[in-house]
Amino acid sequence: MKFKSCLLALAILFISSGFTSPIETNSDPIPRPKLVVGIMIDQMRWDYLYLFHERYGSDGFKRILKEGFSNENTYIDYIPTVTGIGHSTVYTGSVPAIHGITGNSITFNTTGETVNCVGDASVESVGTTSDHGKRSPVNMLSNTIGDELKLATNFRSKVIGISLKDRGAILPAGHAADAAYWFEAKTGKWVSSTYYMEELPKWVDNFNGRNYASKYLKKDWNTLYDIKTYTQSTADNKPYEGTLKGQDEAVFPVKTSKLFTKDDYSVIYTTPHGNSILLDFAKETIDKENLGKGEDTDLLAISLSSTDAIGHTFGVNSVEVEDTYLRLDKELGAFFKYLDQKIGKGKYTIFLTADHGANHNPQFLHENKLPVHTVKSNLKEDLNELLKKRFQVDGLVNSTGYNQVRFDYKLINEHQLDEQEMRDICMRYLRRNPEILFVADFNKIGDAAIPEQIKQRMINSHHPERTGGIHFVFNADAKSLTTKGSGHSVWNPDDARIPMLWMGWGIKNGRSSQQAHMSDIAPTLAYLLKIQVPNGSIGKVLNEILIEE
Repeated sequence: MKFKSCLLALAILFISSGFTSPIETNSDPIPRPKLVVGIMIDQMRWDYLYLFHERYGSDGFKRILKEGFSNENTYIDYIPTVTGIGHSTVYTGSVPAIHGITGNSITFNTTGETVNCVGDASVESVGTTSDHGKRSPVNMLSNTIGDELKLATNFRSKVIGISLKDRGAILPAGHAADAAYWFEAKTGKWVSSTYYMEELPKWVDNFNGRNYASKYLKKDWNTLYDIKTYTQSTADNKPYEGTLKGQDEAVFPVKTSKLFTKDDYSVIYTTPHGNSILLDFAKETIDKENLGKGEDTDLLAISLSSTDAIGHTFGVNSVEVEDTYLRLDKELGAFFKYLDQKIGKGKYTIFLTADHGANHNPQFLHENKLPVHTVKSNLKEDLNELLKKRFQVDGLVNSTGYNQVRFDYKLINEHQLDEQEMRDICMRYLRRNPEILFVADFNKIGDAAIPEQIKQRMINSHHPERTGGIHFVFNADAKSLTTKGSGHSVWNPDDARIPMLWMGWGIKNGRSSQQAHMSDIAPTLAYLLKIQVPNGSIGKVLNEILIEE
């Protein structure tokens, strides 16, 4: 009885003490990096990794190649290869047919309206009185890896995108981002939109107040080393190089101090100073936003735009491009060391890639006895003339941009025309045009006699409301012989083969020659972070780069 009484007393004491079962806590958190940094280098050809390799230092590109993983055979999944699509594809793991970003501008077939791919009239500018801040990801139809990271952490993770270009900041950051910032040439300041915030954070105002753009441009631009050592480039002054506004010749030194005013800092885009100011802003973003310091993984999307402007202006074989990459290599090395100190070596993950490459200038090819395919036809004019003869309606073809025939559907509906007959007329003309290699009517794409890889890129590019109904491919990288600088947007490896480098937490050391695709980056990150892939993703996980637990 005494024993039973003792048990009863203990039970009463246990109940009266208000004891409840302990709440289970997770003492084994999911292993993840503290910070993911995505680095897009606008217009970086894959071969730049090795073209200038001997002159790179040990802390930039060579560090990633030595410590990280390189997918040496990475291709873009669609045509045309342009900035807006590239940034969307990398961060969604999708293609234009799904994510809806079909170019740097988008034309809607139903209305005929053309908009900037990140244009959004429903938001207001922040940090400027101009319309340059009326931007958002509203036209992108898929989630990004940043959006999925937000969902996986109940929105505790921070996601921020930065670039000189609005689209280079906004599209990678995604829909649920904490912020996106881009550079306004008129004021030389970083701006945003009310999609993200009502006013700039104090730290951004402070950064803008230091007027970095003016400080950099006053330094001018000379070659990093003796110009005679730039043996991977053409002579400094070639007739097929473009010039900066206010510049008489494309020669060093470039007096950037005389090429800007307090109301126009646009020249910074076309100098390595643009990369410098962006990486300065990246460090400030990490510091002031405490990225990589919380319990959950953060993501910073960086897009370097000056490489694109310099390539377009001077050409891929120019001293200007070689000098830009030698300087960028040093700056990336310094940035990686900053991450080592700020976040901790081995605690962050980096991927580095490009939105597209670039092709050689046709005059450069011609003077070196390499094949050149020139374009003389005015396709839009020719097709409209043919259609007018048949239907007595002028202007039925709205555009042949991005190598697509786009019809004016308002006119088609107004005159009740047979669209398929219009397509057939255009197809016959394009097939007989010696400047055109392949052409496909998307009503009959299955019957198109086109190499499968190119056909698949056409299919991946086709959004019925946002692209033309006929896609065509010119012979090689066809251009006019009067073209200056370099261009891009075609299927050829010059444009479509890009670097894909990885380094840091969870990444093996090595390289692979197996073909990978731009759309593989987002699903690989999702697997690394143990989160859902973006909702439009069609890429595959690159298991070979990952350290398995």
